[in-house]
Amino acid sequence: MTTQVTLSGDALELPGGVQVTFVRTLRLPETGTYPLPPGIGAFPLRRVADYPDTVPEQWRARGGVMLPVYQREAMWLQFSATTPAALQVGVGKVCAVSGKPWSDALTQEPQNYVPLPRQPWLDGINSGDGTVRQFVAVPLGLGATVEGQLTGTEQWGGVQLAVHGLTDEALAAWQRAQSARRDRAADYGGFAPVACAAPAAPPGAMTMGLGGAPAGSPPAPRAMGLGAGGTMRQEIYTDTRPVEDYRPTADGRVFVHLASAAQWQQITGEPAPSTPVTAQSYAEYGLPWFEYYAADATDLPAAPELAEVKPTGDWLADEQPNPAVQQPLPVIPLGDKAVGDGDW
Repeated sequence: MTTQVTLSGDALELPGGVQVTFVRTLRLPETGTYPLPPGIGAFPLRRVADYPDTVPEQWRARGGVMLPVYQREAMWLQFSATTPAALQVGVGKVCAVSGKPWSDALTQEPQNYVPLPRQPWLDGINSGDGTVRQFVAVPLGLGATVEGQLTGTEQWGGVQLAVHGLTDEALAAWQRAQSARRDRAADYGGFAPVACAAPAAPPGAMTMGLGGAPAGSPPAPRAMGLGAGGTMRQEIYTDTRPVEDYRPTADGRVFVHLASAAQWQQITGEPAPSTPVTAQSYAEYGLPWFEYYAADATDLPAAPELAEVKPTGDWLADEQPNPAVQQPLPVIPLGDKAVGDGDW
């Protein structure tokens, strides 16, 4: 399947007005439960197709984009959408929401996607009870990734995304409801929430495809995958729409390769961004953490398979320690977006 998507600055724009940004963040300690850590800048993204002479052959065959990440660096995914959509998120070939093997078909028992725009971000794999375990980058070959632990192999690595928009009938019904809501708001002189538009694409937005690789290849660098780190308070929302409202075939699909800092420079000629500070040093400066709460949304239950995933520290214990944060954390509540089920 070849999918045209747009790379606008450091964000992916998928069909249907869906935008995904990969955000650098603090790696949490693996003991305790924390608020949402802050974002400290977006990961740079580059098209695989723009580096045919330096990327590995396997990367060219899969196409997509790449970003630079350090060993044990943490990330989260930020979402926006102009119309309702279902977004599948795979770590390797494992669903980050259900813990099941990747499937091209949407399911709700168990739910294997996040509903957009209700889900504003995803910081890790679903551990249930209002928590996730942080996405943390680890090298392939150790067996430390979620993919390696649950499938016994590390064939894919990286992140896979697929977006399913509404069917024509469901989209028309949603548009009528949005129009009626605006009319009611105008009648009463008030304001009614409408679709949250994704940021406009900056000049120089690029178009990329999945597939189409030229022949020949340099030596394959060592790629990265995602393992499970510390625990934070975050809900993955149950979708209130029937799965039949979405197109059965994905409107867009893209593979995101995770390159080590050395790989990134080898492939692109650019130095990778400097490594972020630790959670402890961030807390010592009294900088804020966050909580997000949607009063009318329901958290998904824990994914049994994902509950068995061991933390990355079990494989990389020789690294610098990342101790639990000792002092109280200043937490800023992020209010409910005030977008009810009927809005989406």
